[in-house]
Amino acid sequence: MEYDFIFKNGIAVLPGYTGAADIAVRGGKIAAIGDVGGKAAETIDCAGLHILPGVIDTQVHFREPGNEHKEDLRTGTTAAAAGGVTAVFEMPNTNPLTITPEAMADKMKRAQGRSFVDYAFYMGGTADNAARLAEWENLPGVCGIKIFMGASTGALLSASDEDVGAILRHGRRVVAVHAEDEMMMNENKKTILGDSHDVRMHPEWRSAESCLSATARVLKIARAARRRVHILHITTAQETELLAQNRDIASVEALPNHLTLSAPECYERLGTLAQQNPPIRGKEHQDALWRAVREGVVDIIGSDHAPHTQEEKRKEYPATPSGTPGVQTLVPVMLNHVNEGRLTLERFVDLVCYGPQRIHQIANKGRIARGYDADFTVIDMKASKTITNAQQKSKCGWTPLDGMKVTGWPVMTVVRGHMVMRDGDIAAAPAGMPVRFRENL
Repeated sequence: MEYDFIFKNGIAVLPGYTGAADIAVRGGKIAAIGDVGGKAAETIDCAGLHILPGVIDTQVHFREPGNEHKEDLRTGTTAAAAGGVTAVFEMPNTNPLTITPEAMADKMKRAQGRSFVDYAFYMGGTADNAARLAEWENLPGVCGIKIFMGASTGALLSASDEDVGAILRHGRRVVAVHAEDEMMMNENKKTILGDSHDVRMHPEWRSAESCLSATARVLKIARAARRRVHILHITTAQETELLAQNRDIASVEALPNHLTLSAPECYERLGTLAQQNPPIRGKEHQDALWRAVREGVVDIIGSDHAPHTQEEKRKEYPATPSGTPGVQTLVPVMLNHVNEGRLTLERFVDLVCYGPQRIHQIANKGRIARGYDADFTVIDMKASKTITNAQQKSKCGWTPLDGMKVTGWPVMTVVRGHMVMRDGDIAAAPAGMPVRFRENL
């Protein structure tokens, strides 16, 4: 048997089994697993390394079109490849907004030949386009519908129950929800934040109560509409309890930043570099998020990569933009948590591979199985490194985790059989293609 590649001597994380297994690749697909035999054009020695299914980051903001000074599709996917991520789902709050088929087609065209990893895009759901979403959600490259109940502007903000309900009543693909209560936060800004310029007030302005309110509202609306929703970047203990009681209608995402950084320390040390929406909160909320990870309430870990320039982040709070980069640091940060005993390597794979495949119905990705795309994140669980700003491939050039020492590091990123990163070196030519979904084949 002739193969393009054989990955030999590695420890593979397979469905139901983690252990020694060689993996053969032919034509961009996994052709054989185990004692594969045969010959290959290239044999890659993975002794001492773990071979994971390709990590899928289901929430990134790559800022193109409209804010390419912060990031673009080429630099964002370069950062993804450098971090061991093999596919990304990009958000619709660009300029123009991704709320029409024309805007979606433009993004697909921009990504072609410029993306180092595979890609898909969210269609933004609004009151104005709600009636067309059932038709548009099956366009090529669409991974789902995104709703902003808070923290957005213009047509993308769907703050009222009426607007959210209109969106949920049209279509059947998963709807991803940024759940913060805009009305409650507006009141908090007047009565709690006031004239303060102290970034430590960020989790008070964008309060835990505002997140719980929005999550409770969207769950009620989703149940009435009989539509599944995916609640993004939860941050509160109260949300974890509510969502645990609504597993039939809702899936859940958490972020590495909320599992790693906590208030008030992060604001005192990083200032507005720690500012994101929803906010990083106190230790009691972080502990609840980890319980939700251990108890299976959390389905997906995504980065919510949201870069801004350091100049923009140095403005006086609250004029500073919310968001931090993270696609390149997702894997090493979470592997460090694995090494520190907070979750198993298999649970990590569930959160960044099996979970995305299951929730979004991705075709031929998310696991190491014969016939699936040859997407691999190859890691060295024993490698100890320090995360630095200088390492970052994102155009913004910084990370809130600068100086953090971690154990566990991605050493190869393989996308459909293409080696797009090896030992930190990025491939000369982009190899990314649109992600395919079972629901729109």
